[in-house]
Amino acid sequence: MLPRFEVARRLRPLDLLAPGMVDLDLDLEAAGARPVSDSHALPQPAPYVALVADVTGPATVALEAGGVRMSGSLGPDRRTGLVVSGAATTRHRSRRFGRVGRGAHVDAVALILTGPQLTLLTHDRDGWTGRARVDLLDLLDGEIDPHDPDWLASLRVSASGAVRRLRAGGFGQLGLRDLRLVSHADGTPYLRDGRPFLTATSAGAGFFATGHASVWELDPDTLDLTHRADLFARRGGKVYGDQAMHLVRDGDSWLVATSSWGSFRDPAVDEVHVEIARSDADLLDGRHVLDTRPLPLPTTGLHSVGVWDPHLVRVPATDTGAEGNHWLVGYVSASRFFVFHPVVATGADLDRLTLRAAATERRATEGTTLVPPSVAGGAWRVLASDGRDGRRGERAAYPVFDLDLRQQGVIDAEYHSNLPWPTLVPVGEELLLVGFDGTPAGGRLLGYGTHGDVVVARSVTGQSREGPA
Repeated sequence: MLPRFEVARRLRPLDLLAPGMVDLDLDLEAAGARPVSDSHALPQPAPYVALVADVTGPATVALEAGGVRMSGSLGPDRRTGLVVSGAATTRHRSRRFGRVGRGAHVDAVALILTGPQLTLLTHDRDGWTGRARVDLLDLLDGEIDPHDPDWLASLRVSASGAVRRLRAGGFGQLGLRDLRLVSHADGTPYLRDGRPFLTATSAGAGFFATGHASVWELDPDTLDLTHRADLFARRGGKVYGDQAMHLVRDGDSWLVATSSWGSFRDPAVDEVHVEIARSDADLLDGRHVLDTRPLPLPTTGLHSVGVWDPHLVRVPATDTGAEGNHWLVGYVSASRFFVFHPVVATGADLDRLTLRAAATERRATEGTTLVPPSVAGGAWRVLASDGRDGRRGERAAYPVFDLDLRQQGVIDAEYHSNLPWPTLVPVGEELLLVGFDGTPAGGRLLGYGTHGDVVVARSVTGQSREGPA
């Protein structure tokens, strides 16, 4: 039986430039600083880059590589815009959001590359606001590919105008979603100095392809989150920001399972699938590009247009009655975009899994999470999140299933906006329930994808509504 949970903390990590991942810092007020108008090398491992300029007036910031220059500017008339110069020059302004209001005092401008998207933002006392954006793949039509490692290695940065300081490096996040516990292969938490870790999708400046996977350290006392690492996927010679990650310590190495949202652009032609990698590197710190391969997740008997949200555990035979230790993998299968339901597969080898169960009656259920008996109270449980687009009686709740996806009840906890995943984190004698919501950031231009706030709940006295649903 799972306990009842009450919200203990809400927080919003928001950093355009990831702390600890700053590759260039030019302070023009410091003696001997190099001119900001010079072009400075800024090689990057992935297309998640941020330039942040502290300004006192009109200014321009720019990235260039492969014969293409991409700049964003704040003009003396408070108008903003992007200019992309390659074989041709194009200008991009937003009629509704491109002009800074008269009452706003802009103290910084930022140019960010998140996947294929270039975005200009301004900062004032109300925070960051998106002013202009453009999809480089659509615009340049093969002239460059921002996922190309050679192109990324040749990046350079410059700025001009009323710039006091220019910093550049890895992009951080506008919000977090898809939080998962970093675990051992048996599903128990991986701890370092007594502290658990979480993976998350670091929200970019828009739709799926602008996000990427990150790793966070959780302080169990203060419930603070500290950004520790960013993890990217390399496949087909290109680097992507895949998402919805599960990071698993398997013996002396890491298993990394991700959803291929980093290359998802059009539901009519793109199929989301799960990629997997193994690494001996310390993935809890720094920026890493991992060579991944597809993980074949079974959809036998299902009408499936894509699978995502992987969660992996290796369980002893005594737990489930199987012959020998074996893997259980939870994930989501979509019958169409975006109608999806939880699935559980099993097998002695991750490359030879068979379908165990699928809750095909569900229409908006994701975040499939396998919870060991030590956490769930004596039996393996599968947790998920029922979105508000589900059927009546299956909306805005955290269902609790057995391994055959027969519902046993729901978690007694507040359900937030969007589709918060029910991630349980054991801390001493209590449990934390870590989720997120759909709160946007960066203004209305950026639209869906910048969510959300992280919401942490603590277990309290009382029982859940587990039992007949």
